[in-house]
Amino acid sequence: MQPDRPPGMHNWQLAAAIAASLMLTGLALVRDEADLGALLCAAVGLLTGLFLIIVAVASPGRRRALVFSILAIYLSGQILLLTHYALIRTHVRWLLLSQTYAARVLKQPPPADGDFRHTAWDGWGYGGQDTSAYLVFDPTNSLAAFLDKRPPINARGLPCSVAHVTRLENRWYAVTFYTDVYWGHGICTARMTRSN
Repeated sequence: MQPDRPPGMHNWQLAAAIAASLMLTGLALVRDEADLGALLCAAVGLLTGLFLIIVAVASPGRRRALVFSILAIYLSGQILLLTHYALIRTHVRWLLLSQTYAARVLKQPPPADGDFRHTAWDGWGYGGQDTSAYLVFDPTNSLAAFLDKRPPINARGLPCSVAHVTRLENRWYAVTFYTDVYWGHGICTARMTRSN
């Protein structure tokens, strides 16, 4: 005869709730708009944290300690995510979406003006203050020299000064432009010929 199980959530239900939370967080990370994705990640983290607190308080003895331990680990992960959101988002998006974006970039013919092949990669902002990032294919990895540089970054193959360069993998980079500056528009149409 099995001992009576205390009323409340079973282990598999708790695990399923945490897995669902992680999946929702992953979906929020790959959304088209970074700022909305950050809000969704925070909302999912808050709701899951509250859920874990309720489950912990309602649980008896050792199970309470276990759920509070899970809560501490989960909240640590959420804090890490939100304090390094842009970096984590960029790399999660590359992990999950790289084939689609890379195929889009590689279909382009090499530009005659010497610019890198590229496509819109990410964007955020509101109220007319939008920031854009582009996925860039650099066949010679020349952008690797600019990974630790402070802005402004002026590199051959980029049409204007940029704010930040992140390496995703060999020959693939995410290049963040200044707010309200877009590749091939306005002040970002003349090809840069000098390097830092």
